[in-house]
Amino acid sequence: MFAGTFTALVTPFKNDQVDEAAFAQLIEAQIAGGVTGIVPVGTTGESPTLSDTEHRRVIQLGVQFAKGRCKVIGGTGSNSTSEAVAMTVEAEKLGCDGALLIAPYYNKPSQEGLYRHFAKIAAATKLPLVLYSIPARCGIEIGVEVTARLANDFPNIVTMKEAGGTVERVSALRAVVPESFTILSGDDSLTLPFMAAGAVGVISVASNLIPGEVAALVNAALAGDYAKARAQHFRLYPLFKDLFIEPNPVPVKHALAMQGRMSPDVRLPLCEMGTTAAARLTATLRQLSLI
Repeated sequence: MFAGTFTALVTPFKNDQVDEAAFAQLIEAQIAGGVTGIVPVGTTGESPTLSDTEHRRVIQLGVQFAKGRCKVIGGTGSNSTSEAVAMTVEAEKLGCDGALLIAPYYNKPSQEGLYRHFAKIAAATKLPLVLYSIPARCGIEIGVEVTARLANDFPNIVTMKEAGGTVERVSALRAVVPESFTILSGDDSLTLPFMAAGAVGVISVASNLIPGEVAALVNAALAGDYAKARAQHFRLYPLFKDLFIEPNPVPVKHALAMQGRMSPDVRLPLCEMGTTAAARLTATLRQLSLI
């Protein structure tokens, strides 16, 4: 269902409030850069520290500012099944094209518990759903077998955002899920190898900053022009890595602030970049003529 370049949007803050004007400008830049879609209120959007009211508002703004010009996949996952159901139903009412559902974190459910969690959400909505497996953050992965069960049992479970860090997972998933089920990379630095193994795009952090460049890499790979995609990958690779030298989204917000596009502010327990990391990121941005 979902293929191409999707930006995991940051949530800009100003005086600890959502900066709606900066958010609108960020979305305009994404659309001008040719992304396929945007993902408001994922991890990059600091979902853990947004209130429920802010969470709904940011999704609403994403739909409002996109104006149908790109797809909007609202981040609606939770480690509480009832909360995830409620937020996903709300995202459908707000006009989203899909919902991103992170694996339940901290609870560490069994694979059967995972199946029942996602099954309950899928039964409550008609939205196309993107599962999000990122064991480094959640402590569990969405297993290959459970993914296949869900994809076969629920037609609206259509995509996996795969952030487990190994190409082998892409191959394992591709072997058991329906042909129509798509896989998106959850790591910018792994987009190219994942696509070589059967993924069809990325949910990107870097595209907050360079939407056109990330879209060019993905489009080249989708067209089978791996020489072009590889050249783009190696050019952007230092930035892909440096955007994660401190916890996401601290570095990408710092970079956007250096371009004068928003405040670098993040909410505690996240904090500003350290001096050494900031200097390294600055050097990379200058090397790529981004500042």
